[in-house]
Amino acid sequence: MTTTTNPFGELGLSRALTDAVARQQYPQPYPIQQQAIPAILAGKDVLGIAKTGSGKTASFVLPILQQFLNRKIASRPEVRVLVLVPTRELAGQVAEVFLTFSERLPKPPKTVAVFGGVSINPQMIALRDAEILVATPGRLLDLLASNATDLLSVETLVLDEADKMLELGFAEEMDNVLAQVSRHRQTILFSATLGDAIQTIRENLLKNPVKIEIAEPEENLDLITQRAYRVEAERKGPLLRYLIKSGEMKQVLVFVSSTRTADNLVVKLNKNGIQAAAIHSGKTQGARTDALARFKAGRLTVLVATDLIARGIDIQLLPYVINFELPRSPKDYVHRIGRTGRADATGDAISLITPDDEHHFKIIQKKMGRRVEILESEAINLQGY
Repeated sequence: MTTTTNPFGELGLSRALTDAVARQQYPQPYPIQQQAIPAILAGKDVLGIAKTGSGKTASFVLPILQQFLNRKIASRPEVRVLVLVPTRELAGQVAEVFLTFSERLPKPPKTVAVFGGVSINPQMIALRDAEILVATPGRLLDLLASNATDLLSVETLVLDEADKMLELGFAEEMDNVLAQVSRHRQTILFSATLGDAIQTIRENLLKNPVKIEIAEPEENLDLITQRAYRVEAERKGPLLRYLIKSGEMKQVLVFVSSTRTADNLVVKLNKNGIQAAAIHSGKTQGARTDALARFKAGRLTVLVATDLIARGIDIQLLPYVINFELPRSPKDYVHRIGRTGRADATGDAISLITPDDEHHFKIIQKKMGRRVEILESEAINLQGY
């Protein structure tokens, strides 16, 4: 056995994969990777409780790829790994991680991502010879019904962000998919929380799992300047445009509570000369990908997002977050404003508070343990905005 000082090699990964990790400049394994990689390599079922951004994707991608390296060459390619995810964005991200770490392997397994919102025909063609399948439940069921693939050879099943799949109402679809996967498999389940529904899944699907629970790190709010404006509901739109224009803001992530509000806001912003786009579940995958790419590249001033879709947005140097509407929970508020002030860079978080919001905003501040100054906006001349 070859000795190595590479910390990922010490977890049981081969040189080909530790080199791939080094190219991605991972200095040390994340806590979840330290525990999950050896357990998955040992063939154990795993229950991981960890938030997005904790390093969990690599914690199952790397050992799964190692299992492919260890496997004798099969007579023909078959889907041996199935990863179920709740959203199109996450499907693309997970597949990209598989591709990134496997691109220089001697015989990289073919990885395919399938999801709704785009034509099914190219996905049917892409599934030929696929060995790793990343899928949203609904589109996978469509493909199974069309006999475009089957799950008879699945050896490893991953449920990523299982709590989100349940929140989105995928329970029945998940049951239908799971009924078509062999019981003689390794099952890996990741969730942000361990609620009753996840506990039920655990009891029904996992066999003597290794449980890994990573405490959620506290958001560092010290680098974020928070302020709020008291404003009547009918003046919120003009005030938002005033703040963006007068502050010469670039790269502004605006949070709203509904897809309808997002679309209406974008129309008004564009009419007033502020380049904006919305990203939410009602948009096609192409539109969502394009909007996010333009925003990250600085070609789009404002991205208007709902909480669910925004979970996949990670921009290291985002300068502004504006709560056009407050979230329901204080925790979501902290997650929202935590999108700025990253990588030791400062950021501004602004909230627009109507009279109906004031009590809720007091609760948010109390839970957060910080007081946010509320500025009066009544005297601001919003004519022309």
